[in-house]
Amino acid sequence: MTDHLYSVDQVADLLGLHVRTIRNYVREGRLRAVRIGKQYRVSPADLEAFTGTPVPGATPGRAAPPHAEASSIVEVDGVDARTADRVTTLLTGMAAGPRPGGQPLRVECVYDRDRARLKVVVLGGLGETARLFDYMEGVLAP
Repeated sequence: MTDHLYSVDQVADLLGLHVRTIRNYVREGRLRAVRIGKQYRVSPADLEAFTGTPVPGATPGRAAPPHAEASSIVEVDGVDARTADRVTTLLTGMAAGPRPGGQPLRVECVYDRDRARLKVVVLGGLGETARLFDYMEGVLAP
């Protein structure tokens, strides 16, 4: 048997919930589990199906890889509406497109016509954020 089965205690620790809550989920059928003797066991696949995402640290014997995210706010002064529109289209298109590693990238752009100022908020992985700023610099360069 190659799959590791998690105990109710381990699932509770991974999800940050109380053991009784996990047992109730199993009894209600919300979390699929196998009963072995008097104990419930949960497979990694069932745990991921329950949470809807891979569970950090759920791979037994391996530590979760380090994860870093960048939160950036960039204000660009002296930008005309046409250039602000080009930058906004580029950045939102990049955020919506496929990315290596599948890390989410979120971009919000706000243009203030009175001040000719573009404000860009970026949340995402370090590499993707850096690439996004490189493209942005290319559009803004004279």
